[in-house]
Amino acid sequence: MTTEEATFLLLRELRDIYSPEEAGLITDWVMEAITGSRKAERMIYKKQPLTAKEDQQVQQYLKRLLQYEPVQYILQEAWFYGMKFHVNPHVLIPRPETEELAEWIIKDHGSAGPLSLLDIGTGSGCIAISLKKKIPAATVAACDISEAALAVAKENAALHSAAISFIQLDFLNEIEWEKMEQYDIMVSNPPYIPQAESHSMNANVVKYEPGTALFVPDDNALIFYEVIARFGHAHLKPGAYIYAEIHESLGQAAIDLFLQYNYTPLLKKDMQGKDRMIRAVKAG
Repeated sequence: MTTEEATFLLLRELRDIYSPEEAGLITDWVMEAITGSRKAERMIYKKQPLTAKEDQQVQQYLKRLLQYEPVQYILQEAWFYGMKFHVNPHVLIPRPETEELAEWIIKDHGSAGPLSLLDIGTGSGCIAISLKKKIPAATVAACDISEAALAVAKENAALHSAAISFIQLDFLNEIEWEKMEQYDIMVSNPPYIPQAESHSMNANVVKYEPGTALFVPDDNALIFYEVIARFGHAHLKPGAYIYAEIHESLGQAAIDLFLQYNYTPLLKKDMQGKDRMIRAVKAG
């Protein structure tokens, strides 16, 4: 099978379960990973036969893709803020809207002097590492309940030479807060999707990404934001900031919650015009 034939095979099969645009992006990503060549170079050598190993990889990857397995888990890589991160099913796949959350923090604090920052529920470490690279004067800590997720985050921190302090922590267990310090900024992309919505979500998300990092009880969708607000009373300095990604339908509810805890909140829309981020400033 030639490079061209492999490309057409992937495109044809993937269009049955993805939009033409998504199928094209996945095909390019897979073919670059297998051949080590970018699209322009593959076009020049499109009649070149794949090696036996490459041919086998195309077939194996296609089989997994047709079972809705995310291409990022198959290739064990994802991009965030212009950097490549290792990912596996123990961590969420980084999303573009989370890049917007990181960009907000960098815009607000990128030129600040030394400050301390905590990333709650770090997963792959993409937020903490990106912030450390863009705000090098910051002292950055990151916590997660999952030991397996922290292993991925530590690998990514080493990959990008980012000095991060990682802490295994059940954030909902207030007894464990004693090990935490005082911070100028807290950021989190916590679980916020009501469990009932899982029935209408894409199979590649529900079947493969870690549910504990996605879903919250239908009757308590703001559970993590309330805990973050309470944690901030003890572990945020006066005038410090909380930044968090939110569910698009819970913007006003999140505003009301942070007001209740005496923060000054502000909603921010993502590039699609949806309420997806909140900033809350502690009184002081």
